[in-house]
Amino acid sequence: MKISTAFLSELGGREKNEDTVCIRQKENNLCVFVGDGLGGYDGGKIASLAAAETVMKHWGSHGLLTEAHMQAAAAAAEESVKRQQENCKGDMKTTMVTLCMEGTQARWMHVGDSRLYYFRNGKLEKQTLDHSVSQIAVLMGEIPQEGIRFHADRNRVLRALGSGNAKPDISPLMELKEDTAFLLCTDGFWEYVYEREMEETLKEAREPADWLEKMRGILEKRIPEGNDNFSAAAVFCKAENVCRRG
Repeated sequence: MKISTAFLSELGGREKNEDTVCIRQKENNLCVFVGDGLGGYDGGKIASLAAAETVMKHWGSHGLLTEAHMQAAAAAAEESVKRQQENCKGDMKTTMVTLCMEGTQARWMHVGDSRLYYFRNGKLEKQTLDHSVSQIAVLMGEIPQEGIRFHADRNRVLRALGSGNAKPDISPLMELKEDTAFLLCTDGFWEYVYEREMEETLKEAREPADWLEKMRGILEKRIPEGNDNFSAAAVFCKAENVCRRG
């Protein structure tokens, strides 16, 4: 697989950017982290950065392709954020979504309402489900999935690193045999770019950076004054052509 990546992380209408995006790649091994810090007064940034550094350290030492290693990395990130709470005497927390790839295999995990979208041959195949009050409303049949964007409690997160209830949801191991794209993003991004628009812009994009720019154009037409930070990472996995002689 040929892997290419891009990311953006913007202040939006806030005074500080408390999101963190981190991408590390070693040949065909990849780890991507996106986190949305909670707490204000720099606390959110401290939390999201501490979590990112911890997850990447585990990836570098052990890899994150097994469920056990992902659970261990999330637990370590939780403890890292808690130490920052003690050191800084603050109530900082962070959401987290992490993608790990080794060759043609991939697995991901998430805590909170930062999302991963998985596209195969240009079509949306899977997306993570938020740990939020509004996602519970979807599961109870009170609102449709797309109604989360407009729900009164859409910002009430039920799980976050540093909160003591940060058990991640972990995907099954995926075998990537066809052209694949991943989008990892904070709620400040996905609230303003709809899933059908993600598909439409993906079909028009040649590179991950191009895809993100097309979606940014949609987002910037919709965001209200004082909107949240918004961050996203995009990953393209292209099946390499093999030429055979007849």
